[in-house]
Formats: sequence, C-alpha cells, structure tokens
Amino acid sequence: MAKHDEQLKLRVVKRYLAGGIGFRELAREYGVGRTLAREWVALHELHGRRGLRRKGHSKYSAEFKLAVLEGIQRDNLSQSEARAIWGIRDPGAISRWERQYHEGGLPALLPRPKGRPRKMPNSSPPEPIAPESEQDQRTREQLLKENEYLRAEVAYLKKLDALIRAEQRQAPRAKRK
Repeated sequence: MAKHDEQLKLRVVKRYLAGGIGFRELAREYGVGRTLAREWVALHELHGRRGLRRKGHSKYSAEFKLAVLEGIQRDNLSQSEARAIWGIRDPGAISRWERQYHEGGLPALLPRPKGRPRKMPNSSPPEPIAPESEQDQRTREQLLKENEYLRAEVAYLKKLDALIRAEQRQAPRAKRK
C-alpha cells in the first residue's frame, strides 16, 4: 500500500500553489518530508494530476535508461529533475543506472530476469538406444567379471572409509591422555 494517497499529494500541491508558504512550513503542516513535497509539486507542474498517481512497478528498457543518463548529461539536470521529467518514481534508480553504466556499459543496463536461476539447464532429448548387438560387444562372462571387480572395489573403499573414521575418533582420545 502507498504511504501517501493521491488526495494528500493534491492537497499539498494546491496549498503550495495558493502561495504564501514555503516547502519547510508545508512539510511541517502536512507531516511529510520537504523533499517529497517539492517532488510532488514538480511532478504536478510537469504532468498534471496524473503525475501524482501511483505507478506500478516499472521495467525500463536499456535504451530508456541510456536516454535518461544522456539527458542528464546534455541538459545538466539533477537526478530529482530527471526523475520528475521522465516519471521515474524510484529515488535510487538513476544512481544505480549510472553506476551500472560506468561499470559495464550498455549491456549492464539490460533488464535481468527476476528470481532464482534454474538449477539444471533444459535437458536435451535422450539419445536413441542402439540394438543390443551394436550397444555392447562384451560377452556375458566379461560383464560378470567386471561386475565382480567393481563390487570388490566398492567394498574396499567402504572399508578404507571406515578405518579413516575410526582413526579420527581415536585421535582426540589419545591427545587427552
């Protein structure tokens, strides 16, 4: 939910435009920040009442971001002036765009997809299975012998792991004595 509704913004703007009050007194009277009141007045002057309306989340293209940065440079604008002119609501957006542009150029300004990246890339379709005669030319006896060898290897590795764990458990006890 927005912190300040459109009616409050409009009252602040109308009160300022009526004259006889500065931004400091205006901000104190309505309980808002001085800079915020100044921004509302600037938005109203540039865009009318629709400048005070709440905007949803905006995704800006890299070309738009670059145009804003070039406009600031060309017309010697402040960031708040640029935000009012181009209707950018996020106070930190232009600073972020400047930093990204200086660090990585135009590609750094491209919008990135939100959310966590996928763990696995899209899997390719499985390769077709060749007929048994083409798939493996080994005999049944060779396969049984290889299977026996692999089982022995796994058993050896399990035993080695158990011995290492037993030594690690024994080592702290030996140090205590």
